[in-house]
Amino acid sequence: MDLGHLHLDFGLFAYVFGVIFAAELPGKTLFTVLLLSSRRHPIAVFYGAAAAFAVQSAIAVTFGRFFGLIPHRVIDIAAGLLFFGLAAAMWMRREAGGGDIHVEPENPTAFSRTITASFMTIFVAEWGDMTQLATAALEAHYKSPWTIYLSATAALWTAAALAAIVGHRAKVHIHPRLLQKAAAVAFVVVGLVLLLR
Repeated sequence: MDLGHLHLDFGLFAYVFGVIFAAELPGKTLFTVLLLSSRRHPIAVFYGAAAAFAVQSAIAVTFGRFFGLIPHRVIDIAAGLLFFGLAAAMWMRREAGGGDIHVEPENPTAFSRTITASFMTIFVAEWGDMTQLATAALEAHYKSPWTIYLSATAALWTAAALAAIVGHRAKVHIHPRLLQKAAAVAFVVVGLVLLLR
């Protein structure tokens, strides 16, 4: 699909969506959304998180575009090794907050203040996050900024929406180790694909 300068590759969109979604499930920012939603208005938390993810995805794609000036095979090797490193870090990382979320009574907070607080919290938490680095690496490899940006952002928004729902409704103990392992395996597969292309 080509809308002027906006070119979307639906196959690449689905691939990037799956990679970023799987990587975000055990991420610290997702658990931050879940925790905030267990104590504040979940829609306001989602709006703030969604805005932060949109900005951070733009930053990641921009960095990926700069990396795109480097020879293609060098990018493939570097991106593949990066995904292996991310997989190792994901596999060995301890559970966020010990794996338990303690529910506190909701405080009456203004909707707009919750959006602002959520935006700032997620924006800071996402710096250097694995999904941000993965988005930059994918853009450097595929050189398809609109597809990478929209799919990565959509994946992060989907994960954030699920976290907000779970945090607001379930408010139960979270055990993220299985999700961490699944994301680590996904990163290894992506790394192998990049190295063997």
